Formats: sequence, C-alpha cells, structure tokens
Amino acid sequence: MSADRVLLVTGPATGGVAGHVAGLSSGLAELGWDVSVFTSPITATRVTDARVEVVSNWPAGRHNLLASMKTLRRMIGEAGVVHAHGHQAGLLVVLAAATLKQRPPVIVTWHNAVLGSGPKRRALGVAEQIQAKRADLLTGASSDLVARAQELGAKQAELTIVSAEPPQASVDASQIGSELPPRRGPLVLTVSRIAPQKRLDVLVDAAALVAADVLGVQWVVAGDGDLELLDRLEVRRNRANAPVTFLGRREDVASLLAQADVFALASEWEARPLAVQEAMTAGVPVVATRVGGVADLLGDAGVLVGPGSAPALAAAVRDLLTDPARAGEMAERARARVATFPSEGDVTQGWHDRYRRLVAAAVRGR
Repeated sequence: MSADRVLLVTGPATGGVAGHVAGLSSGLAELGWDVSVFTSPITATRVTDARVEVVSNWPAGRHNLLASMKTLRRMIGEAGVVHAHGHQAGLLVVLAAATLKQRPPVIVTWHNAVLGSGPKRRALGVAEQIQAKRADLLTGASSDLVARAQELGAKQAELTIVSAEPPQASVDASQIGSELPPRRGPLVLTVSRIAPQKRLDVLVDAAALVAADVLGVQWVVAGDGDLELLDRLEVRRNRANAPVTFLGRREDVASLLAQADVFALASEWEARPLAVQEAMTAGVPVVATRVGGVADLLGDAGVLVGPGSAPALAAAVRDLLTDPARAGEMAERARARVATFPSEGDVTQGWHDRYRRLVAAAVRGR
C-alpha cells in the first residue's frame, strides 16, 4: 500500500463523468500522485495521459466477473486512497474493499440520482445504502444527492463541484452550417445523450410548438446513445413535423455553441450538467428544467421550467428567441456567473487536499 497512489474507479461512461475522471487523473499526476484508473474499455479511451496507468477490466457479465473483481481488489490493496465515481463503481469498490484486512480510505462520488420505481428501485436503494454506510467520504454533485447520502447514514457527506473548462472550437463555425438543413431562422441547441432521463420526447414536442410561432427555427441535438430510443424519437419528430436534427456524437460542441441562439435541456434529472456550464461559458442563453442541481448551477443566469412540460419549455425558448434584449442579458449574466466557478485545476487541488487528509487520518488510526 502506497500513500502516494490514488486509484480512480468508474464504470462505462462517455459523457461528463468520463471527461471529469480523465481530467482529474491527469491533474493528480501533475501534482505528484501515482495515478491508476480502473474502468471499462470505452471509458479508458478518454484517459490519454501517459503518466496514468489504465486498467480496462470492468466486469462485463459473468464470464469475467471474478477475474475483474480480483484485479480491482488487488489495485485497492495497493492504493493509498480509492475514489469511485458513480453508483456502480461505488458499490463494487466498497464490496471489494470490505474483503481486505487492511484497506485504504474509500471515497464515493455520486454524479447522478437513482431514478425509477418498483423492485428495481428498491434494489438500487439498498445499493445506495451500502455505499453510504461503508464509504469514508461520500460526495454528491448536487445538494439533493448530499441530502440523500446523509439520509442513508453516510459517515461524511459533502457537495463536490465538477468543473467545465471552456470548450475549444475544433472547426470553423461557418463549416457547421453545411451539415444542417439550410438555415432560415434561429438555432436552438441541445447537447445530450440519447437516454430516457433526458426527456428528448418533451424536447421534440416543444420544438414543434416553437416552430408554429418562430419562422425558420431549427433545433439540433448533439449526442449519441440508445439507438432504439433514437428511432422512436425520429418517428415522433416526423409525425409532429418538428424541426429537429439529431447530429449524433460530436467533438465540435464549441463550434455548435458559436452558432446557437438558445441552449435547451429537458432532462428529468441532472446534477450540474457540463453541457449547461459550457453553454454559459460560451454566452448562450440557457433554458433548462428545474431538477437536481440545475437551479443551483444557473441561479438567475438562465430560465428554469418544470420537467415534463413541452408547452413550458417551448414558451421559455420562444420568449428568448423573440426578445433579443432579454436573451443578451441572460447571456451576460451566464458569463459573469460561470466566471465565479472553480476551474478544473481548483477542483483537482480540492481532491488532492481531501485525499491527503484522509490518508493522514488512516495512517494515524493504524
């Protein structure tokens, strides 16, 4: 066990969590930590710093579960501190660590809420409780996640911030237009995984309502995910004659933001969505649902609407598109607010300090 070795653990992820772990691992290596990441093959592609050891042996069914857990257990035993990101990773880590005679401090960060109902939700609730009881520190990306951890009896529960660095344009913004239908009006942008939680069905319905009042409006969705859901969304779009284009996964979000007049998010739940932070940084006025940590993130620098309501989302987007002065005011508020957020370096330093504190306490307790 090395006090200077940190093990980061995360499951399959392609969005903000994967980017956060990649940035954190690189930042910690810069601060002198010996960093290892245990993750899935798809997430491993995001961790490109040569100083970071990456083990992509995440369990993928019964055929490699025992071998995967054996590897994870060994890596936990070699670490001075372990930091799991997400519910799956948190559960695996606390269970594996419990089998060690001497284990390092374990931190679990919840980036998302557990949604759903019925037996599955009850089972996931038990998994939450196991993590809360066994982690030395449980952090949440929004205040409701912290409250949930405290409710479940966490030893320590704290709010953590996931930073968003300004996105860098990868292509000239003028080139983006050639990939979209001919532009005859304003552009609304959504950056989102194709997943039920994102409520893109509401977004499609809202786009149809906006199109009835705003001539030539276009709505583009950047992100990939559930292909069956995408098929259903495209059928819904075609039936409603909604001006929505699904672009798939994009690496040029900054270029899309440079063209956008409004950024919109219809999610059922979010913590501190990185896509919203990127829009704020770019000075694009934001309309989002009042869920999770979104209200804390936006403050008065955006427009909040209730979840699940296409008319409410459409009205808020329409108001900004038809009132340039108000949209400009929101954009300036967003830029000013995001300037007060901690940088990626600040976030990494905060974790460095937490790790050192926990490692020192563990050494004293032996």
